[in-house]
Amino acid sequence: MAGAVGGGRARIKAEVAVATHLPVAAAAGMEPSQVAIIGSKQMKELEESGFLKGASSAEQQLALISICTDLRAAVEGATFIQECTPENLELKKKIFGQLDLIVGDNVILSSSTSCLLPSKLFTGLKHVKQCIVSHPVNPPYFVPLVEIVPHPETDPSTTERTYALMKTIGQSPVKLNREIEGFVLNRLQYAVISEAWRLVGEGLISPTDLDLVMSDGLGMRYAFIGPLETMHLNAEGISNYCERYREGMRLVLNTFGPVPEFSGEIEQKISQAMSEKIPVVPKVLDARRKRRDEYLTGLAKLKKQMKSD
Repeated sequence: MAGAVGGGRARIKAEVAVATHLPVAAAAGMEPSQVAIIGSKQMKELEESGFLKGASSAEQQLALISICTDLRAAVEGATFIQECTPENLELKKKIFGQLDLIVGDNVILSSSTSCLLPSKLFTGLKHVKQCIVSHPVNPPYFVPLVEIVPHPETDPSTTERTYALMKTIGQSPVKLNREIEGFVLNRLQYAVISEAWRLVGEGLISPTDLDLVMSDGLGMRYAFIGPLETMHLNAEGISNYCERYREGMRLVLNTFGPVPEFSGEIEQKISQAMSEKIPVVPKVLDARRKRRDEYLTGLAKLKKQMKSD
């Protein structure tokens, strides 16, 4: 289904010559021609800026993406179907219910949901063994991680085929052994957001400086290595790190407060600070997002170069 995530994932497949049918839901409020124009503009902008992935031109990649409004026609001949509709459980269940009546026994049904558990999405479907969550990170064209989350009844071959496809199209898939609220990425992200919210709310640091702690501090190394490898390298291995710092970590962690409400005075305080830095005006927000995407692309290129050296 067309959208920021759906469009991004279609472009990812096109860059490695995977033909993609992109259904456009009427609820999106756009005609297929509008979606095609927007997609073409984005691909050409990427090409002109030197950020287009793959060996093919924007025109060649666009030729691999077709747009239609009929679900049955869109999935005809497909071996992997990716749903990218808004985070609405009933809408997603309706779509998978329709797909369940159409597809054969060898087609993978995958959702891009960021928070809905597979057991809530797929339970009761005839093809539940072929169902899986493939959660990308927004914007998916620039951030390669994909979380692969199985339903309790998902066949292991579905997981392996999904993992292999994501690797083929240049993504960085990770496999979760079972479902959990928030999966892994959002659990880590919400842990950071929660403590950031508390620290600002308690007046310990300004919102701007808090973001700087991440962007010019933790984020610098987390862009290349994760928290566990960071521990490993900051001492003589994990065991030595725990020996040195476990008491200090437990002391700090025991001072963490309850889960914030994310509302009220603290919300207003943070909103005001962010709005002063980046006004909530469409043109300003779009320009900032464009800069973000350019930085992410540059970082991705650097990481790829460093891995090949």
